[in-house]
Amino acid sequence: MSFGAYDEGEHERREQLTSQADAEFAEAPETFSGTVSYDSGDSTEALLDQFEEIKQD
Repeated sequence: MSFGAYDEGEHERREQLTSQADAEFAEAPETFSGTVSYDSGDSTEALLDQFEEIKQD
């Protein structure tokens, strides 16, 4: 059998496994209850200078 050839037996095994998947769990979206903050940090020029230094290394 060559790479990528259709394997009917494998297809049947995978289908059997997926049909037996445990669907007994509650699907509910998680609710975020916190705060988000960010540090704007350096100026664009400072970041570009740092990038140029990294590129030279």
